Amino acid sequence: MGYLGRRIGKSQDTGNSNPASTTDVGGGVLDLFATGYFERQGKSYNAPNAKGGIIATGGVISDYTSGSDVYRAHIFTSSGTFDVTEIGTEIGSFPANVEYLVVAGGGSGGYEGAGGAGGLRTNLSGHPLATNNPTFTASVATYPISVGGGGAGSDVGPGSTPVSGTPSFIGPPGSKLVESTGGGGAANYPGITGRNGGSGGGGSSTPTTAGFGRNPSTPGPAGGPFPHTEGHPGGAGGGSNYAGGGGGAGGPGHGPGDSGIEGTGGEGVQVAIAGPAPATTGVGALNPSTSQYQWFAGGGGGGRNPGTPGTNAGGVGGGGSGGNTNQTTSGQQSTGGGGGGTWSGGGTNVSGGGGSGIVIVRYQIGKVETQKATGGAVSYYNNKTIHTFTSSGTFATTANWNAGTNEVEYLVVAGGGGGAGLNDGGGGGAGGVVPGTTTLSHPTSYTVTVGSGGVGGAVPNGNGVQGTPSVFGPGPIAATGGGYGGHGADSAPGAGGPGGSGGGGGEDQAGGAGTNYPGPTQQGYPGGTGNGSTPDYGGGGGGGFGGAGANGTSTTGGAGGIGAQVPTTFRNPASAPSDTSNPQPNQRGGGLGTPGPAGQFYIAGGGGGGTEGDSPGDGGDGGAGGGGTAPGSGSGDNGLANTGGGGGAESHSGNHGGIGGSGIVLIAYPT
Repeated sequence: MGYLGRRIGKSQDTGNSNPASTTDVGGGVLDLFATGYFERQGKSYNAPNAKGGIIATGGVISDYTSGSDVYRAHIFTSSGTFDVTEIGTEIGSFPANVEYLVVAGGGSGGYEGAGGAGGLRTNLSGHPLATNNPTFTASVATYPISVGGGGAGSDVGPGSTPVSGTPSFIGPPGSKLVESTGGGGAANYPGITGRNGGSGGGGSSTPTTAGFGRNPSTPGPAGGPFPHTEGHPGGAGGGSNYAGGGGGAGGPGHGPGDSGIEGTGGEGVQVAIAGPAPATTGVGALNPSTSQYQWFAGGGGGGRNPGTPGTNAGGVGGGGSGGNTNQTTSGQQSTGGGGGGTWSGGGTNVSGGGGSGIVIVRYQIGKVETQKATGGAVSYYNNKTIHTFTSSGTFATTANWNAGTNEVEYLVVAGGGGGAGLNDGGGGGAGGVVPGTTTLSHPTSYTVTVGSGGVGGAVPNGNGVQGTPSVFGPGPIAATGGGYGGHGADSAPGAGGPGGSGGGGGEDQAGGAGTNYPGPTQQGYPGGTGNGSTPDYGGGGGGGFGGAGANGTSTTGGAGGIGAQVPTTFRNPASAPSDTSNPQPNQRGGGLGTPGPAGQFYIAGGGGGGTEGDSPGDGGDGGAGGGGTAPGSGSGDNGLANTGGGGGAESHSGNHGGIGGSGIVLIAYPT
């Protein structure tokens, strides 16, 4: 039988289908038309519990309007699952068509050359890059989502090898629905050409050859040309002072022949799939010339001779800038931006790492909406409207703001500190965490800054880098970046750096202090102390928001301090972490935070301390909440994106510590 509703009395959502009295009956004639007909026929806004369309979980949820249509986007800044539990079949149901953006990790910069952007693929209706990309018609199923990591930056010089990014894809590995290719690693002076990839790595002065992107007009790896465009080639290098920029999704990297812009990264592209107003959404990178966000996959800028002033800009879309000492930056996390190249005759400078990728899926859930504010990814849970900023943006009230209370609840999480890069060094401290409430008036417009994670220390430079602050609102409300991990003893060992949570100490050195610890405004705990005893001199774990980093022992690195759950306001089950495949529970993302001892939604775990031994598993585990593990043999793991987790320390046979996880800002108020 078709849908008839109930008879008279209460609303259809609160009425009893088997009433004991007439006062308990749901669904009168007016209710049937207003709630049943109009919502089911797409005449009014139907969030947060849309009926008659796709019902799904996974990632960070964003509900928004585009014209009169209402969409739900699932934003994955780390790997997880997109779980479709229901497909509506009623007359007037919204379609099961899913639109997507899949961006792979960017390639790292090198000695002179710049990293190429991660490949970008989308089927967004009307977007110029949607041609020839496959459609996605959802079924009731679980779709694995894999978000590619950026190639790690490292200490560069003759003989070092830049690293390409890793792919991002939707679907199980054996039958992927859609996949984007990791960005090509940069050329490295002398002798290593730019790598092919989603977009190609830029050339160095010698050799000048750049990598190709997966573009029909410039074939990439064997098997091309390809039936879709993921990106463009890197710029060629040339001469003694010029290196090529990395390719971007929107254009090639620039070489010395491009007057005035030589060495800059190729431009990315804007894909407005995550929110209503690119100018304030706070997802993806900012295009300064248009003040709009949702730009992705910009190429890195090439290195520049120290005798030449200035830097080579990364491409719009998260590309890192290139330059000489202290000028090179990594690609922006969750954009697939390529890493910037460096230039150092002594071979002691650190290149920029590639930015991690991102996967976003969206589908229609209704019509018409009135919002009290804009900015970030907007979702609805437990009678609250939640704005989630995974990258910097703007929170602005609308004309509807003064309807009801003007108090907002917030959670501000800074970027985690980088892990140490020298044997028995310390793990990075978690980014500071500041929860609270404040009252805003209309009109209100605040810039929201989401801090990036600190770069991991490189061999032989040692110390990691402190994470950067996250900021929101009046005051302003600021969380302090996580402290860096202190390096080990191949040179004089270093103490852990102070921060939101403190970094772990190197061999026989103290961990850094957490901000305002102890105290009523505690942002995090201190890092652990490194061990000075043979045989393996374990470094201290980085501090977390929920506990101090563990001290190292004579044979193992200290574990990172535990994080803590976000406040209950923000624990929407639809955004619960969903990556069950990762063997490290502290790295199981795919939503908001990670699992922890008391359940889901943990953030701000500290990074694990390293060890001078070479036995896998002897490094310290990362703390629950996104802390990177020190594996005991090899480079440290990165903190998880948008958790503020500290980076894991490098152990013997690695070449760099893990990058701290980027922060996040959450704002909520009554719907």
